[in-house]
Amino acid sequence: MRGVKIPYELQKMNSLFEQAGFEAYLVGGAVRDEIMGKGAHDWDVATNAKPEDVIKIFRRVIPTGIKHGTVTVHFMKKAIEVTTFRTESDYSDGRHPDKVEYAGHIEEDLSRRDFTMNAMAASLADGHIVDPYGGADDIKARVIRAVGEPFERFMEDGLRPVRAVRFASQLGFRIEENTWAAILREDILKKAAGISLERFRDEFCKILLSSVPSVGLKLLEESGLLKIFIPELLQGRACVQSDERGFHSFDVLDHNFYACDGAVLRGGSEACDKFSSGGASDSSEQSPADRLLILRLAALFHDVAKPFCKHVDGGKITFYKHDEIGAKATKAILTRLKFSNAQIDAVCHLIKEHMFNYESSWSDAAVRRFVQRVGKENIDALFDLRLADIYGMKRVEVRLHDTAVCGKLLELRSRVDKALQEKSAMGLKDLAVNGGDLIALGIPAGKKMGAILKELFEAVTDDPAMNSRDALLGLAKNLYSEKYSG
Repeated sequence: MRGVKIPYELQKMNSLFEQAGFEAYLVGGAVRDEIMGKGAHDWDVATNAKPEDVIKIFRRVIPTGIKHGTVTVHFMKKAIEVTTFRTESDYSDGRHPDKVEYAGHIEEDLSRRDFTMNAMAASLADGHIVDPYGGADDIKARVIRAVGEPFERFMEDGLRPVRAVRFASQLGFRIEENTWAAILREDILKKAAGISLERFRDEFCKILLSSVPSVGLKLLEESGLLKIFIPELLQGRACVQSDERGFHSFDVLDHNFYACDGAVLRGGSEACDKFSSGGASDSSEQSPADRLLILRLAALFHDVAKPFCKHVDGGKITFYKHDEIGAKATKAILTRLKFSNAQIDAVCHLIKEHMFNYESSWSDAAVRRFVQRVGKENIDALFDLRLADIYGMKRVEVRLHDTAVCGKLLELRSRVDKALQEKSAMGLKDLAVNGGDLIALGIPAGKKMGAILKELFEAVTDDPAMNSRDALLGLAKNLYSEKYSG
């Protein structure tokens, strides 16, 4: 097969290797992505130069994994991981090799890789491909196949079955028959159960961020991996929620899976100005991927408590308080999986609030209280979660201009945007006065001041025109003398 184009920085790196008498290859996912026509930005290099040789060749080298022959070279504003050709044997901890030996040829190094699509190398000298296991053919056939004997590859590292599922979800590939059969083996699942929760979490997040996460989620379920790491979700399998009202077409688990598929960041991307960000939230500190992960986690777990809250009354099925109970259950799950406190809080808050039931009869003050409770920074995500929930009911594309489906949601969003544009007070910090102003009136700091500020906020919520310094100081003075000065 024809080779790949080697980036300029790697060509320059190779010239230094060649001058020192060594050869070097681009390896791993970067080669796979290049063959698939995707741009690769993270580069891993394999070479017959030993770590001490690499340290002599390049000025800035960090010994990040020197025990296993790996260093990080900082070269032309790039951090490039460089590993000496090696073979590995005996994985007593299910992850790290007990014995690492340097190899003489790139083919030996490729033999230790997990899947054929990752067991290719491209020479930095001319870009020609070394492909001893038919990885390019498997990429063309859209197949994930273990290198050599699948059982041996999976027993070397318990994360590899999860990675197979992740790649299938990310790339839209199928897992080859023998490779899949090995994943299903009890001894392989036991090996997978021994990996750290952080390693599973990282692969799990990549599955959630794939274009159709339900593909990977269903493979996790079918393989038995979901039962190992998130058994709580499986309670939703065969938990029927369709009734005479016809809202749902799927059981709880499939609904959660498909809601995850339907969870997208609409923001300003939709042709509906009522769902544009419009200053409604401040997510500038989060990347789109961070926000999407929070949204998809919320979508996946939003109904996790339904099986425990199910009640059948005649022809109707209800799940009273599944939002509150689900938020608590999700906190326990995400804590176990080592998500950050900020991520856990964000996801659980969305789950707790996802059952809001808007009616046109809501007063403007009720709309403002809704925003205050949810937090204006969470408005976009909560509306996106509701749209994902709607998608997951029947797995039908949600069209925002379909008033039969989104009419009330559109109306509420319009009223929320109006409240935000009017700069209504959405928190104590938005009041025209603060604690210092009340101290100047003679109101001492403490619980009484806190109670007065809360009453001022309630007054402004009911009537935004009250949010002026003179009006609030006058009200604070009266409240203190009538209710709190004793």
